[in-house]
Amino acid sequence: MNLNNKTMAGAKETPRQKMIGMMYLVLTALLALNVSKSILDAFVAIEENIQKANLTELFRGDERKDQILEASLDLTNPLQAEKAKMLMTAVEDLDEMTAKRIQLIDQLKLKLLEECGEDLELVGTSEAILMEKQSKERNPLKPLRMNLENVAGKDKYDESMRILIGENISDPKGDGIKLWKSLIDYRKEITELVASSQLGAEEASKFDDEYFFKAPEINQFKDQKELKTLIEKSIKASNVHPDDKAMITEIYSSLTKETRSTVNGVKNVHWIGKTFDHAPTVAALASLSSLQQDILSARADALTLLRSRVMGSEFSFNTIIPLARGPEVVNQGEDFQVEVMMAVYDKDKMPEVTLDGNVVEEVKDGKGIIRMKGQGNEMKLKGTVSIKNRSGVKRTMDWEKTVTVMKPSGSIELPELNVLYRGYENRVNATASGFPSTALSGSGATLSPSSDGTYIARPSGGRTASLTVSGRTADGRTVALKTVQYRVLNLPKPTMYWGAAADGEKANKREKNLFAKYGNDVPLNAKFTVEKWVVTVAGAARSQKGRGQKLSEQAQAMIEAAPSGSRVFYSLQIKGPDGILRNLSGSFTI
Repeated sequence: MNLNNKTMAGAKETPRQKMIGMMYLVLTALLALNVSKSILDAFVAIEENIQKANLTELFRGDERKDQILEASLDLTNPLQAEKAKMLMTAVEDLDEMTAKRIQLIDQLKLKLLEECGEDLELVGTSEAILMEKQSKERNPLKPLRMNLENVAGKDKYDESMRILIGENISDPKGDGIKLWKSLIDYRKEITELVASSQLGAEEASKFDDEYFFKAPEINQFKDQKELKTLIEKSIKASNVHPDDKAMITEIYSSLTKETRSTVNGVKNVHWIGKTFDHAPTVAALASLSSLQQDILSARADALTLLRSRVMGSEFSFNTIIPLARGPEVVNQGEDFQVEVMMAVYDKDKMPEVTLDGNVVEEVKDGKGIIRMKGQGNEMKLKGTVSIKNRSGVKRTMDWEKTVTVMKPSGSIELPELNVLYRGYENRVNATASGFPSTALSGSGATLSPSSDGTYIARPSGGRTASLTVSGRTADGRTVALKTVQYRVLNLPKPTMYWGAAADGEKANKREKNLFAKYGNDVPLNAKFTVEKWVVTVAGAARSQKGRGQKLSEQAQAMIEAAPSGSRVFYSLQIKGPDGILRNLSGSFTI
């Protein structure tokens, strides 16, 4: 057997087999190159779109800037012109800090291309990478236009790692970390500039130093919701004008990246390492262009807010409706006012309304409509209302409304029974229907409020007293509604009770307790005490007497010795809540 002709594993290959193996190797390499080329071409297309978006954001910001400049030159409106001139100083500071970052990123792009050995001398031709020359006359805010289709080493990645990262993706040392620090500084500078550029209310030629924002350094957060919460906390700790809060939150969050994260199981990877690690040249350039877009977008948003300080509202309105506000119910003779105004809203951007954190579903004609039932005495409602401005940034404000709930009431009077009793806590219930609160005053009587909402009236020594019910308006005024005169009388005489038996009824001879109280026919809750008593049994030799409400043993023995059907007579001295001593008698059958 010829071992040289073996084709099993470990044997020598024939020339034909070597040729087939080489073809498979070449085919595999070609497939890999084809996939790689498709991905690289995609990065080229993405980067081109980012460059175009950068020009759009640059134009958006320049348009706002030109409007402020135009307002500063408008001699027909001197006050607005003075404000606009003051704002142009803030615009200049804004453009200076923005241009610094745009140029920094452009220099990194050029350095990366140069390290990759690309031709940067050729400019403006169809084969050139650079589509325009670098010069001092160029707008420093405009990113350098490039055609990455002409980059020869699209797939090179050592250069981007060496320049931007260094040796360790968790601890970058290259130019990338300088870029990172510059972006963090820009986030601080632009948000603090916006907050401190509020014009003074009395003097347009200076900024109001009352308002400021101390930008925090937030670089770690779980999600966008937590990031927003942290920003809002810092805003509350500063003194940011209400009109600026939403835009500052938007700008800060758009410029914030999470410093460290876990990438492919590797923990604590820095954002620079995550973004540029093994990134092909065109991918690294696309990422740098994306950072320029973030910067230019933040500039445009800031200029939009600055423009609104002199050019009117940042919100769009296209519908006008009349609106009258005033009390729904007034009482006869009560003063009231109605506020009439024009309300405007954008019928294409309905507000978002919440009540206690829940979204109100019914929103129409620029208003959120809340339907509820009155409960209790007072309902305190609160929530938020939000609307988006021309730039799509949501502005949210809190609202509160207190609703006083009135209980439906009517009144029926019996004038002949208008009586107040001396020495007694006369309970009075007064209602001023149609008013948020009720007040009761008196003449010839003292009044004190009770815990259940009623009043306790205690008449003085006269024969009449009068009570006046008044209503208190929402602004604190008191309106007298009605005065009623009452006769002042002593408490009526109560009924004597021997145990459970009333005067004239059959009683249990073994009962020891004596009482004086009102029966069900008298709706008074007066307390009487028995001071002393005398008891006589028909046929007995003599009467018995004592003090307090309990019978003595002698009196009890006398009563128990009497035959059934005997009559028992009592004579009591009692004291009521008015302090008057009264004589009270009663007779019972045993």
